[in-house]
Amino acid sequence: MEAPKPFRSYEQQLDQLLDRGLIVDDPEQALAWLARVNYYRLSGYWYPFRRAEDGRRLDEFRHGAAFTDVIALYEFDERLRTAVFAALAPVELSVRAHLGHALGRLDAAAHLAPEILGPLARKGDAYPVWRRKFELSVSSSREEFVEHHRTRYGGVLPVWAAVEVLDWGALVRLFEFAPPVVQHAVATEYSLRAPQLTSWLRALNTVRNACAHHGRLFNRVYSKRPKLPPVGSDRSLDFAAASMNRTFGQLTLVQFLRNEQGVGPSRLMSRVIESHPDVRFVSPAVIGTRDGWQDLPLWR
Repeated sequence: MEAPKPFRSYEQQLDQLLDRGLIVDDPEQALAWLARVNYYRLSGYWYPFRRAEDGRRLDEFRHGAAFTDVIALYEFDERLRTAVFAALAPVELSVRAHLGHALGRLDAAAHLAPEILGPLARKGDAYPVWRRKFELSVSSSREEFVEHHRTRYGGVLPVWAAVEVLDWGALVRLFEFAPPVVQHAVATEYSLRAPQLTSWLRALNTVRNACAHHGRLFNRVYSKRPKLPPVGSDRSLDFAAASMNRTFGQLTLVQFLRNEQGVGPSRLMSRVIESHPDVRFVSPAVIGTRDGWQDLPLWR
């Protein structure tokens, strides 16, 4: 095990970037960025500017790499996160509504009854773990509707209220616990099959977490590959299929789900993607776009 890297002041961090060949026209402004954003976070944006050799990235920068270009990419990613988070909101709300309604048809407390839920809820410790986290969320909540059920109904939330205290990950888990009839009913609302919607929700959990925690969407590679409808079902999904491990592919899922719910694709996401900065060494293709994406029905 190597020792942790030594502490470096902002001035030392800047000196290291200069020593490695990064062009810095305004040192004072660069120091302000390092202090405000953090060297480690910015390193994800100057990574493409580092020289490559034998398939690995060196510490030295390519000739002509500039700090201003790094910041341009950072600010682009910041705009993209804001647009994506806003675009995801109606999708998340609709999943909560559809799942709470479909489970409520079976029983008002279906989420508390493994015998009513699907086989996954009765196998192993996945459901007990989820249940403990859910109860912790309820006990720590100060939402007015939770207080109402706490004082009047002994703290038992019906499932259509319970879904409102779940984060995205717990919501997806509840969908996975749901019986097939409920999964089918919810997936049909999005013109998908249940396994497809499950994989989409898992994938978009990563996207949402990145937005919520200031993670990087720019140049990100996603390990979760969503299940897509058969080729020919949707032209935009067919086009984006090869980019499902990149941000553009994942965001096409968001556009599809929004469209199925009647709110329409996000025009803000389209405009932000079009605003990708024109910098050396970094093509807009790093997020998964290619010629013709603006002409797709979900992105026009």
